[in-house]
Amino acid sequence: MKYRGLLEKDTPKPHMDGWDKAGSCGVYDLTLENALRDLIGKLFIDWGSGKLAWVQHADLHNKPVTELRTEFKETDFPGFMNFVEPLSKLDKLPKGWIGAHQSSRVIYLLTCPKTKEQYVGSASGERGFWQRLQDYVRTGHGGNVALKSRAPSDYQVSILEVAGSAATTEDILKMEQQWMRKLQKQIGLN
Repeated sequence: MKYRGLLEKDTPKPHMDGWDKAGSCGVYDLTLENALRDLIGKLFIDWGSGKLAWVQHADLHNKPVTELRTEFKETDFPGFMNFVEPLSKLDKLPKGWIGAHQSSRVIYLLTCPKTKEQYVGSASGERGFWQRLQDYVRTGHGGNVALKSRAPSDYQVSILEVAGSAATTEDILKMEQQWMRKLQKQIGLN
């Protein structure tokens, strides 16, 4: 672990509702311990009440091993209708999940964890829902005017409907409008 300096820009706290402000905490470069490399995705540890702490002192506190697998197994994709994740975790999704999102065109919902306001959108691009999600990860607003005017937030992302393979872009836009009517999204973030 090597100290790099103070946090340079506001960053979402993936484990809590809120943000770490620039200059408020240190940033460290972490390196993978080569001796444990072969245990990635195989070793599971009960972190107890310290699971939300960024610093763990293994030399001072023994942590029980809860599972040791013989081979790595990616977490199963929950299905489109069960997909609910905050924007801050999208870069850490399993590869199989990314593949599913790249091949799907969907109507999605963003929900602000602070204000509970919602945004209904559609993803119909060449690389599907994954491409649209990456727009949000990269910019924090995905180009949406209403979201640009808001303070940054770690929006929760979920899928309302998946478009069939024969659906046209026009069909998907109609589906999006129907969801806006159902959720009464004439005001707010839409």
